Formats: sequence, C-alpha cells, structure tokens
Amino acid sequence: MTSTHRQLDQLMTHTDTRRSLPSVDQILAWPLVRGMQAHHGQPLVKQAVSDLLSALRQNNLPCHPDTFAASVETYLHELLSPSLRKVFNLTGTVLHTNLGRAPLPEEAIQAMCDVARGASNLEFDLHKGKRGDRDSHIEDWLCRLTGAEAATVVNNNAAAVLLALNTLAKGKEVLVSRGELVEIGGSFRVPDIMLRAQCKLREVGTTNRTHLRDYTEAAGSRTGLLMTIHASNYVIQGFTASVPEAQLAEAARTLGLPYVIDLGSGSLVDLRRFGLPYEPTPMDSLKNGADLVTFSGDKLLGGPQAGIIVGRRELIERIKKNPLKRALRCDKLTLAALEAVLKLYADPDRLAEKLPSLRWLSRTQEHIAAQAQRLLPVFESWAGSRFAVSSLPSMGQIGSGALPIEQLHSQALAFAPQCSKREINRSLQALQRSLRTLPIPVIGRVSDNRLLLDLRCLDQEAELVEQLQRHPLQC
Repeated sequence: MTSTHRQLDQLMTHTDTRRSLPSVDQILAWPLVRGMQAHHGQPLVKQAVSDLLSALRQNNLPCHPDTFAASVETYLHELLSPSLRKVFNLTGTVLHTNLGRAPLPEEAIQAMCDVARGASNLEFDLHKGKRGDRDSHIEDWLCRLTGAEAATVVNNNAAAVLLALNTLAKGKEVLVSRGELVEIGGSFRVPDIMLRAQCKLREVGTTNRTHLRDYTEAAGSRTGLLMTIHASNYVIQGFTASVPEAQLAEAARTLGLPYVIDLGSGSLVDLRRFGLPYEPTPMDSLKNGADLVTFSGDKLLGGPQAGIIVGRRELIERIKKNPLKRALRCDKLTLAALEAVLKLYADPDRLAEKLPSLRWLSRTQEHIAAQAQRLLPVFESWAGSRFAVSSLPSMGQIGSGALPIEQLHSQALAFAPQCSKREINRSLQALQRSLRTLPIPVIGRVSDNRLLLDLRCLDQEAELVEQLQRHPLQC
C-alpha cells in the first residue's frame, strides 16, 4: 500500500468514527443514562453527554456505551461535588486563614442549623411585638464579657475598621504610628482601608520608635481620631518605643478626639490561664481608656467570621446609622453562631473543653506525641517502601496574625522520600497530591526535604485512619 493510499485510509477511518458516534438524544435514551436523568435531572445529564461527545469528536475516539455511561456518571459526580470541603489541617498552624481559621463548637453549629431551617426573629422583638435590631442577639453578651457600653458586629474585622473610620473620621486625618501600618493576608494594607474609608492617613513617629509628643504635635483642626493598630502579625525588636494605650487615651480626651484600637485577632480571655502567651484583650483596651475596640470573631475568639466593635454607646450608635452598616452587616447564621460562642465564655473553666480552637492551642506536646505513636504504624503501612515515616518534635504556630513569633511545641509524622536527591521534590509533590485527593484531603507542610503532618489539630483520628485503610497511596 502506497503512502497516498494509507493517508486516504486514515482519512476514511477518521470520517467513519465521527459519523458512527450516536446523537445526544440516542444516548439520553440508554437505560443507564435514563436512570441518571431521574436522579440528577435532564438538563445536567444532557449537558454532560454533549460535552463528552464533543471530546470524542475532537479526539477521533469511538463511543463504547458502558464506558461512555461511566464517564457521564463521573462527570456528574465531579460537577455536583461540593467545592468547599472539609480537610484535615495538619500544617501545624492552628488558625490557618487558607483552611478556614477557627472551627466552630457544636453549640454554634446547632444554633446555625436551628435558624437555617425556617423563619427566625432576626429583626423582630418578641417581647414588644415589633421590628427589632439584629445586633440585639449579641450586643448584651459582648457588653457583659468586655465591659463595653455598647457593641455592634459586621462581616469581618477589616469591615469593622472601615466602618468605624468612615463614621468618625470621614474627610479628616487619622493619626497612626508609622510602625503600625501593617499589611495583612492577601496584600490588604491599613493605608488602603484608610483610603476607602475616605480618611487621610497621618503617620507619626518612626518605624521603630513613636512617642506621645509625636501624636500631640501632629494633632490639629483636621484631625478626626487617634488610632492604635495592634501589631498582630509581626514584631519590631531592638531599639523600640511605643506609647501605652492609657497615655494615648488620656491625650485623646485632652484633644477632644476619639481613640480607637484595632486588636485584629482579639481574645476574650487571658490566654495565660491555658498555658499560652499573653495576647491583648478588648477588656484590657477598654480599661485603658479606648473609646472603641475592633477585633475578629473567627480568630482567637474561636467563632464565625465577624468583625466586632465595642465601646462607647454614643459612638456605636453613630456607627449603626452609617449607611455602610447595612452593606456590611452579618446574616442570621453568623449571628446565631456568634451568640452561641459568646455564651461559652460565661464558663471559662470549661472553655477549652467546648471551644475546638482553644482545645487545639492548649494541647500538650506529650499528648500529641502519644497520638503520633498510635498513628505511626498506620502511616508506615500506607506509605510502604517509598517513604520512611518517623515521629519527631515539631514547632507550630497560632496563625491568623496572632502572636507571630510565639511557637507551639508539637509532634509531627515526617515522610522522607526513599529516592535519589534529584527525585525528592517530585516525590514529595506526588505525596502531597495523593493526600489532597483523599475523600477528606490531608494538608501538611514541607520542611527540610520531608513532608510533615503536624498532629496538633487532629481530633478525628479514627476517621483519618479509616480513609487511609480504604485508599492506598497513589503516587
């Protein structure tokens, strides 16, 4: 056969394959595919069939009914699987922003479910029988716990800062120490918030040293407020100076200006009672004379994503009247969860038992090491000969900008590739990919040419073991 004849034969085969493909309607009539339509609905199944047929045409492939039906089922499963999924956080960072920060306690989850199933008194006063304020569900608890006169809540702490600045200092200068102009995750910077709040940032002092006179000398007729931003995600050490909150509060009163403190993470309990380093609390800042304090609900507080503002009643009332408040307000699920979490703080002796994030933060290395010894043979069996698995001490962190230089003593399972040096990186990437494709993905971290699975945040040990036994390592 000449080359010309072979080319003609290949062209005819190509044409015949394309022409032999069934139509979309023909495939939809297949018994297996009809069953899928009964379960998933005709539009989704039809789209899946159409997309898969197009792929066959583009690649000049035949259509085998059983294989094609299985492909449709796989297509639908992947399409309908949740994008936002549960994972095992074994990174060693407890409040991991990329992994959802604080896990909610069961009380908060139940509260969310209860109000999600039907109507609720979100903005209805059951005692008075008329329209109510959605902040009323959390305001009394926030005031009780912090000692504030009033409180309000929005969807995150950046929004809380934005709203406070826009309400109290729109068109005016805000005095902030140059050493406090932080950038948080996602390249989100304090100067940018100032700009969007329609305030003018006035830097005072220097990066490492700021004195009270820097504020008082900069204050004038265009000044709207004084602000302290807690350096929650970095530390300046060495030749430093900063102004204590009480002194700034007194200066603000003398100048007739509000004094606002942004704590960022914000804990509602002294963490030292749980063996952790001290982190400033809203209660401390209010006692020091702050007029307003802003902090997060989903970091050290251990609740849902929220931005909390506590302080003087007159200022809180002004903030609530700002039109931006409606745009930034929380929904019923967030409020229900936050209320449930706040109530847990009424019993601080059992807080670590009830609040998952605090329980993880306060776990001892000895307890975690015992868990590592239990899991070591399970992971050795799962990894086989491709990785040497060992248990070793590890250093983790709180995360989400809280106590940035403090580390948590923990224990990790380390996976060392048994391969040549040039293959180590590829082997570790394949291992991480295999862990991410488990039904409940497992997320660790790479350090010193090993994959570390830090066990500090592992509550559901049996669930992890069960899925490892059902799904062998694929890499």
